[in-house]
Amino acid sequence: MNYLKFTLFLFLLVNATLIFAQKDSAAKKIKVKTYPFAKIDTTKGYNPRIAVIRSAIAPGWGQITNKKYWKLPIVYGALGTTTYIFFRNVKQFKDANAAFKNASDNDPTNDYQIPEPYYSVRNQPDRIKSFRNEVRQNVDYSVLFFIFFWGLNVADAAVDAHLKTFDVSDDLSLHIKPGYSELAKTNGVSLVLKIGK
Repeated sequence: MNYLKFTLFLFLLVNATLIFAQKDSAAKKIKVKTYPFAKIDTTKGYNPRIAVIRSAIAPGWGQITNKKYWKLPIVYGALGTTTYIFFRNVKQFKDANAAFKNASDNDPTNDYQIPEPYYSVRNQPDRIKSFRNEVRQNVDYSVLFFIFFWGLNVADAAVDAHLKTFDVSDDLSLHIKPGYSELAKTNGVSLVLKIGK
């Protein structure tokens, strides 16, 4: 008996919401997505929080969420270039460090173990050391640029998600009109921004 009452109550509740629901003909239909791992309200359009989280996890994922696919080559180009420069500088640092150790230990048998670019300056360990220090600094700069471009990727996804729902309809307009100032009792030109109807 209780089961029947509960089913009847649910049936009446669902029908009551359908009967008394007000329909707006000008309302846009927005697809509502459900996420099993988080309760996020997506009925308001693009959610900047989702775009930021996704871009922070994987570069370009926020741009995919915002459907700005043309930005993906820019994101991966910037991060890929800094990654390539990082690994190239690390390899140069290891070579320069080995060359400096071999050139500065005063063992003539180690002169043959100095890599090719540094062989010509094997008797000048100070030059090898200064180059090694410059390359070490370049390693640090490439890491900083990688972090900067990753952060820029996250910021771009957030701003783009915020501007997705920006109203650019015909109701927005900016007009130049002649105006009269009661306070100064002068004529002039006014910029009038009309928002809405």
